[in-house]
Amino acid sequence: MTYYFSKTLSRGFEDAVRHTVEALKTEGFGIITEIDLKDTFKKKIGAEFRNYRILGACNPNLAFEALKVEDKVGTMLPCNVIVQEVGAGETEVAAIDPVASMQAIPNPALRATAEMVRAKLQKVVAAL
Repeated sequence: MTYYFSKTLSRGFEDAVRHTVEALKTEGFGIITEIDLKDTFKKKIGAEFRNYRILGACNPNLAFEALKVEDKVGTMLPCNVIVQEVGAGETEVAAIDPVASMQAIPNPALRATAEMVRAKLQKVVAAL
């Protein structure tokens, strides 16, 4: 089992970020964190890096359900979605597979919620 699913888009980086955020909103996710690794690496360690953004996506209803059955699951929230430049005019979007990541938690009641999140994130990636 892979730990993510992805799609390569024929879009510029910033356009792909906007499109991804909109697709996530359609499935009930909000962006609660956004990390620009290109900017962070430049400022913190003086290193050049490609355009790479980590979007911390959260669907509040599903996060609430998950926390009701497993109080430490917050250590694995939010769901990370990355947008990275992979070539001239091409950008990859990849999302965590929550079912794969939740296998580390020995609570079978969490699986149903993880499967709902997975279905929504797969729908987001497919819609891009």
